[in-house]
Amino acid sequence: MPVITAPHAFNESQLYVDLEPVLGCPLLLKCEGFNFAGSIKLKAATEMVEAAERDGRLKPGSILVESSSGNLGIALSMIAASKDYRFLCVTDSRCNLSTRLLMEALGSRVHTITSPNAEGGFLGARIDYVRALCDSDDRYVWLSQYTNPSNWKAHYRKTAPEIAQYFPRLGVLFVGAGTTGTLMGCARYFRQWHRPVRIVAVDSVGSVSFGGPPGRRMIPGLGMSMPPPLLDESYVDEVVRVEETDTIRVCHRLARRGFLFGGSTGTVVSGAMRWLDAHDTREITAVAIAPDLGERYLDTIYQSNWLYDLYGEDLLDPEEAVGGPREAGPVPAFPESRQPPPPEDR
Repeated sequence: MPVITAPHAFNESQLYVDLEPVLGCPLLLKCEGFNFAGSIKLKAATEMVEAAERDGRLKPGSILVESSSGNLGIALSMIAASKDYRFLCVTDSRCNLSTRLLMEALGSRVHTITSPNAEGGFLGARIDYVRALCDSDDRYVWLSQYTNPSNWKAHYRKTAPEIAQYFPRLGVLFVGAGTTGTLMGCARYFRQWHRPVRIVAVDSVGSVSFGGPPGRRMIPGLGMSMPPPLLDESYVDEVVRVEETDTIRVCHRLARRGFLFGGSTGTVVSGAMRWLDAHDTREITAVAIAPDLGERYLDTIYQSNWLYDLYGEDLLDPEEAVGGPREAGPVPAFPESRQPPPPEDR
């Protein structure tokens, strides 16, 4: 029985879901959302904070500041509360409301950027704000998840070895690309492993991480509006780009089978499905990394008004939409003989 004194000391990251009965393709999903921060970002956040403490950059009286679309902000909020640091998260208007409220509940301040930078989009505007803040007051300590090597080292030391332990004959690994910390840590580890592993990066259409024109992206988590400084493409074998509409469809399809995952996971699974459908999957062990769960997306990708306003009413098949009918016909009425008794007068 684990007994902990700090929230970041617990992280159940050895849970896998076999998606073949649900999706019809041989794919194992590594679930990273079972910790108090609710996502894989707990690993990077812990590694970056501890490295800053060892280096003497982070000390009593320091104020942590970071640009985040959500999950890293929550992880840092939790760690800051546990270690008695103040934390300011700089996010933008695409951040889920539940994510902002959760950071504030943990005692953090949240600053929301409402206008994108002409060159770097919302991300560029967030980084500009953080830099100006650090220049104005030396108490601010910016961990910079986009350039910090501790970001990818967390996954080199933890995530990749966890996969290797259970799947000694791993053939292909699907990893979503945001800051590319998870991607680079896992890719570097498996480049040195005892057998070749195909590393497939999954990115959002509209992201410029691997080239291509920028485009609208409304689902936070994956993709970048500027080239990721941590990315070394020599470690990546293939890139699959996923439309946000496909992300949403996969999320709803999984939810209708009882698996509520976040948008990043929907993107990774959609990309993995497309890759597996185009390749010979006989005797192949395929693993995808699910960065988070779906509760924080209830007001976006699982909310019909949000979906229809952005993507149109024909986005989802009624049989796969969350809240759609499972069977034809009306909902049966409560049997009259079993109606609950009227409330007693008080």
